Amino acid sequence: MTDNTERVDTMRRGFLKLAGAAAGAAAFGGVASARKGRSPGPKEDEILVGVSVTADDIEGEVAQYVPGNAEVVHSNETLSYVAVKFPEEAADVARENFIEAITKKEHVKYAERNETLETQLSPNDPQFSSQYAPQQVNSDDAWDTTLGDSSVTVAVVDTGAQYDHPDLAGNYASDPGYDFADGDSDPAPDAPSDEYHGTHVSGCAAAVVDNGSGVAGQGNSTLINGRSLDESGSGSTADIADAIQWAADEGADVINLSLGGGGYTDTMKNAVSYADDNGALVIAAAGNSGTSSVSYPAAYSECVAVSAVDSNENLASFSQYGDSVELCAPGVNVLSTTTEARGSYEELSGTSMATPVTSGVAGLTLAAWPDLTTLELRDHLKATAADIGLSADEQGSGQVDALAAVTTDPADSGGGGGDDGDDDDGGDGGSGDSTTGSVDGSLSGYWDYDDYTWSWNYSSPSRVVVELDGPADADFDLYVNTGTTGNASPGDYDYTSRSLDSQESITVDDPDTSTDMQVDVDSYSGSGSYTLTITEYQ
Repeated sequence: MTDNTERVDTMRRGFLKLAGAAAGAAAFGGVASARKGRSPGPKEDEILVGVSVTADDIEGEVAQYVPGNAEVVHSNETLSYVAVKFPEEAADVARENFIEAITKKEHVKYAERNETLETQLSPNDPQFSSQYAPQQVNSDDAWDTTLGDSSVTVAVVDTGAQYDHPDLAGNYASDPGYDFADGDSDPAPDAPSDEYHGTHVSGCAAAVVDNGSGVAGQGNSTLINGRSLDESGSGSTADIADAIQWAADEGADVINLSLGGGGYTDTMKNAVSYADDNGALVIAAAGNSGTSSVSYPAAYSECVAVSAVDSNENLASFSQYGDSVELCAPGVNVLSTTTEARGSYEELSGTSMATPVTSGVAGLTLAAWPDLTTLELRDHLKATAADIGLSADEQGSGQVDALAAVTTDPADSGGGGGDDGDDDDGGDGGSGDSTTGSVDGSLSGYWDYDDYTWSWNYSSPSRVVVELDGPADADFDLYVNTGTTGNASPGDYDYTSRSLDSQESITVDDPDTSTDMQVDVDSYSGSGSYTLTITEYQ
């Protein structure tokens, strides 16, 4: 087969002209469940294979290339990937050979290890008898404006949670979630004495406020739990990705990822992109290794990366930091709910705790400003965050501030449309002016591509959004370069969106405007017409 990235036609260039904006909407899919015999926790013997939407049968497409000692054990039609399990005794080289071989096959977009992710906490013995996190982020003052709203849903993708905990039951949905680790409909902990992380995270976000007992979360949002980690706090990329997709399909407004580890994977990238496309703000833990770079999944552009600070508003010694951090929140000795088998309440430390504090404030903010889009909510949380004197690499825009978030009109903060849903002020890009260019084109097959340049309208734009709306039966990809005159391509790009269909989106904050932006629309497989839309925000 000819290499899908080979370019054999004459390069074509175009300049985008101002036109009306157009954006495609992603469809909701069903829950992908684990098959019998597929155990919870890490699945390091598995290879995840991403299959282009141009294939008629994603499982059948992969199965024909699976060696005799391996088998297809799982598939997710919505995220379009298949899991192939090798026996434990198989040599590592056998998996590597399979990855190398199958990625050369038609319709196969990627193959990668089913990496293990883990909770991001550092357990501590209880030392204090009272909370400080809600007070430090001013949630208690924000409650004079709103206690939260049950119409706002926060999904906790984590270990199991004791959803009938006396201090959580009032905020957990009547259908509390799904267990992707065990493949059943009950996300309760398997071993309540050992599996407590998801219960603690749930309480940090939304332990019932003003119920006369226990602790308080940041607001009374509705909670759901996608159990994707086992009792040890470890889970596979596939289980977590499935849980993220499920949470988005359930209509979650916020998805909390207090987990991390490993590196970039296409499967997880596609999952958080799917959630973002379907209106969920994904908030993720920066990580606990103390290093100067943020771990995945927090490092994906779709995720809000959260670092941890202590009660003195100093960066926690364990917290990762870096230019991907967007917000910080309390994460040291945070008192919250735990399973009743462990005593109902305990203090834990980690970016795992800072993340749901932020998610809880996001939920509380939506109770006050329900018409905010996902991107407007993200901008509003950053615009109203408190500068606590740390560097931008440590605190991002600052410590999340619930009082400021619920009492400041988003139209005034730079966070978007406010309570009337009017997008005249810039829509998803925040406040200020915007300009949009759109162009229609078509590609003939996997060898074909179109290149464009975008000339900047503003001297210092705050954001640029590049969107591709392509045919449903083809797989087109999007590549962008900034700060260079070099054409973007599959082999040379600064930013890319390469899902398994033709609906792609790239968002760049504070883009480099020293040269025109270079945009490439590339056919991985298939043909048809597309619309490319670029929106630049001042």
